[in-house]
Amino acid sequence: MKLYLKYFAINLKCQMQYKAAFFIHLLSRVVLSFATVASVLVMFARFNEVEGFTLSQVLLCASAILMSFSITEVFARGFDIFPRLLGNGEFDRYLVRPRGIIYQVTASHMEFGRLGVFVQAIAVLCYAIPNSGVVWTWDKILTLFLMITCGAVVFAGLYIIFASFTFFTTEGLEFMNILTHGGKEFGRYPFVIYGGGILKFLTYVVPLAVVQYYPLLYLLGMEDGVFYMLCPLFGILFLIPSYIFFRIGLRRYKSIGA
Repeated sequence: MKLYLKYFAINLKCQMQYKAAFFIHLLSRVVLSFATVASVLVMFARFNEVEGFTLSQVLLCASAILMSFSITEVFARGFDIFPRLLGNGEFDRYLVRPRGIIYQVTASHMEFGRLGVFVQAIAVLCYAIPNSGVVWTWDKILTLFLMITCGAVVFAGLYIIFASFTFFTTEGLEFMNILTHGGKEFGRYPFVIYGGGILKFLTYVVPLAVVQYYPLLYLLGMEDGVFYMLCPLFGILFLIPSYIFFRIGLRRYKSIGA
């Protein structure tokens, strides 16, 4: 942890060398991310509810998924730029260091300007919390916390899978954006609105619904039981196949100098 904090400080100092550029980038991310919220507002200007969910309830859902995605963008940025690490030979240096590969990729590349989405999501959450009709007891607060943190873990798993494909293809596969950025965009609404087939896929294959839809039902009092409250914890298991796939790809890797 001490070494990770040093990496954290180094990344932050580097990006703060040009403070004006940093804050302009941060502000631009805030402004651009409001397009996600604007599309929801346009939808509800025409309809009072979507699949039984009101505007405030949908915004609660959207803010949680946006915060999760933003955390991953900041702290798992190394996997998003993984094709570049392989292409310029930087990855070879990771292989000779006495630290885990995933740890090094995660710690050495952080992009704090992408916290702009997180700032925007907090603003949306502040509006949604008092208007969503949720009685905020300790268990509901814990559920929301798990939605955000475990959601970040699921997105991190998707980024690791994206990086793993690079071992086989050299270049990153753009179709993974359907699950990463697409997961963020589709997560503006409860996943149930996209149909039963999509909901099953996002439950059993890519567990985004596990950290979004099912705990949302618990927050809104539509479902009871500890299972719905702690459902996001199952999303952490997604790291297991992600890590296995990464190790398979790593065994096939050949240095650019080989």
